[in-house]
Amino acid sequence: MQYRCAVLDDYQNVALQFADWSRCAANVDVTVFNRSLGDNEDVAKGLADFQVVCLMRERTPFPREVIETLPNLRLLVTTGRRNATIDMEAAKDKNVLVCGTDSAAHPTAELVFAHMLEFARKVGFESARLKTGETWQSSVGRDLSGKTLGLVGLGRLGTRVASVAKAFGMKVVAWSQNLTAAKCEEVGVTYTSKEQLLEQSDFISIHVVLGKRTRGLIGAGDLARMKGSAFLINTSRGPIVEEAALVDALRENRIAGAGIDVFDQEPLPFDHPFRTLARAQITPHLGYVTEDNYRLNYGQIVENICAFVAGNPIRVIAS
Repeated sequence: MQYRCAVLDDYQNVALQFADWSRCAANVDVTVFNRSLGDNEDVAKGLADFQVVCLMRERTPFPREVIETLPNLRLLVTTGRRNATIDMEAAKDKNVLVCGTDSAAHPTAELVFAHMLEFARKVGFESARLKTGETWQSSVGRDLSGKTLGLVGLGRLGTRVASVAKAFGMKVVAWSQNLTAAKCEEVGVTYTSKEQLLEQSDFISIHVVLGKRTRGLIGAGDLARMKGSAFLINTSRGPIVEEAALVDALRENRIAGAGIDVFDQEPLPFDHPFRTLARAQITPHLGYVTEDNYRLNYGQIVENICAFVAGNPIRVIAS
């Protein structure tokens, strides 16, 4: 059987270059979509003839109303081992297999420090000034050494960020709904309450998974507890922070700044206030977007497709 395979949302047009798709070429005809297909109705229309669909993270949601309108769909492959936008029960009901890939933790952890260092030392800002003809220094940097980093979440990513922060000489404190003092001791950070973390930290970085309990986890009252000199960094998922409350806090200069890589709506609308707020440092969901991680992601996507065609699926995500 010849399978039709759709690779969605390859914004940078790199999917074919980061994996050897010739491995499945005899049985699979690959079509790459470089732009979003649109809303659920457009997705359903655009993918009606495909048996295999490959998702890059959560760029295109796959709720029940999409899955049920794709008569030929047999395999969904997502990067990562979870994808909150796939309705797993609907996939099971339609006998659609869902497989995932591994994904490295270090790229997102490194982006956290890209945001922190830009806030602290303003390398990009000063480079832009010099290139526009400014004479010399304008900013006075902040030290990371000796400052307190508060981690909301201490899983794989939070632990990685903690290790880098300690190398900078930072004090690291952590909290989440399920975190224990024993886990913090194991990692070498200080367990604290949510309130103390917000009040004491110079930088706060979010590393929890989006779910019912974490949606809106950081709201207006939480932002009000932060020091006026503190920075919030979110490389996890946009809805974990109440977006409107964060816009207000930045607009009213109640916190020093926010490094934001994830948003309630992605791509970020052109008229969104984050695009114009001076204290909002925004990046277009770059946390996982590195060459090595793409090689891992797309390479395992190809492996998953080959295994499925051979009748021996791998990296199956259970519903």
